[in-house]
Amino acid sequence: MLRRLLLVFLLAPALAAAQGTLRVGIAADITSLDPHHINIGSNNNALWHVYDALTHVNADARLVPGLAESWKAIDKTSWEFRLRRGVRFHDGTELGPEDVIASIERARAAEKSGGQFGAFTKAIVEMKVVRPNIVVFRTATPYAMLPYDLSSIFVISRKAQAASTEDFNAARVGADGTPAIPGTGPFKLAGFKRGDRVELARNDAYWGAKPAFEKVSLRILPTDGSRIAALMAGDVDMIENLPTADATRIKTSGKFTVAQKVSWRTIFFHMDQARDNPPGIAGKDGKPLARNPFKDPRVRQAVSLAINRQAIAERVMEGLAMPAANIVSPTVFGHAFALKPASYDPDGARKLLAEAGYKDGFSLTLAAPNNRYVNDDQIAQAVAQMLTRVGIQTKVETFPMSVYLGRARNGDFPFLMLGWGSFSGDLALRALLATPNAEKGYGAWNWGKHSLPALDDMLDRGFQMTDDKQREANAIEAAIQAMRNVGVVPVHHQIATWAMRKGLAYGGRTDEFTFAHDVKPQ
Repeated sequence: MLRRLLLVFLLAPALAAAQGTLRVGIAADITSLDPHHINIGSNNNALWHVYDALTHVNADARLVPGLAESWKAIDKTSWEFRLRRGVRFHDGTELGPEDVIASIERARAAEKSGGQFGAFTKAIVEMKVVRPNIVVFRTATPYAMLPYDLSSIFVISRKAQAASTEDFNAARVGADGTPAIPGTGPFKLAGFKRGDRVELARNDAYWGAKPAFEKVSLRILPTDGSRIAALMAGDVDMIENLPTADATRIKTSGKFTVAQKVSWRTIFFHMDQARDNPPGIAGKDGKPLARNPFKDPRVRQAVSLAINRQAIAERVMEGLAMPAANIVSPTVFGHAFALKPASYDPDGARKLLAEAGYKDGFSLTLAAPNNRYVNDDQIAQAVAQMLTRVGIQTKVETFPMSVYLGRARNGDFPFLMLGWGSFSGDLALRALLATPNAEKGYGAWNWGKHSLPALDDMLDRGFQMTDDKQREANAIEAAIQAMRNVGVVPVHHQIATWAMRKGLAYGGRTDEFTFAHDVKPQ
């Protein structure tokens, strides 16, 4: 009896924690809660708490069942998805195939007003309900990537198909706690204050594992100092993107637990390879150049040789990064191990610049966010110094991600930072380096307008391969071609970090997401 009472006493704090609120410091602004609007990690991280997709991605970046309990190709151009039975939206209505179809139709329609998820539906030419829990998708040609693409389409109730972005962001909640626009996720949306926080309430009817916490508050703390201060003061229970400068102090304090996992996110630079006279590039005298230097692959290679990746990983990132030669990290499907990070070679960079006709160099504006990726502004400053040393006189402009994203997509910068994560190398190539083609959904994030027809052809072929070994071999060869053409300049793969008060546990995720439903009291 005494042992039983002692056990209850010891478990009481954990049980109490499970009944309360988990406060999480999020490292980037959440710009929208419209599930079919802006496709950035911070938005998606919040949305995964409220909505589900047909397929999910596990902590190791592998595809697993979501709202679909299974899927299969029933012929060369048709896929059958079997929905879980008994799944209900937060308002109590049951999920059906019509909701799935309405979600895909809305993602497509949202492209007209700037939505960025329609690219994941391009292959679908027909959708058909064949049973109350089965939907069949037909593609124009054999297409192996559909289950992967549909992990990016959040499923909403068909009653919300006509809802506007403003309707989603209003986060209206009824007197009974039911959100006006319900999802099927582990939490119900309880409130959204732009630039401040997202409030969530546990969905006790969730079809998956029940979250440990009744309420969750996702606090938007984009600066390193604000996040670490909030953790130290006890204002939040957990933070993501532990600042590298504070990692050792937090690990050795005895008050906190730190989780780490090699991320799928690669930090790299796009270069404008399309326009003759992109803004931000000039001679050192400030006069326009006769041609865009980034159209010459020798200049792009010179930029790569000028960057000391090892120094950035060790000094700027304080060991929480790996020098990169790929756009996907080593754990990800399609990583090309034959590619090695370019050696730091400033003399070689100067030689290539001279061969390309830029013996005296040129001037350049480097653009980057200053509140999105780990040490993004410091990385930008370090790269600028390295480029300047080889004759590319570089100044830096950094912006909050909310400002940076729009300007980058508008083509305001000739040389700009982006961080990208994908659970498949060929999908990353499709978004980042394929020749922009809205009809095919290629090049949606190809800010440099890189174009290599051989790469496009390889992606076309690979996306028809249902044999994973063949497809991965094709994806690796495509990556090698793109990287040898220096379509982008990869710098490093991040190591994702989380810090939390003692008594909490989080396993971490390759995709860097911070899922409150996976946080457990110890």
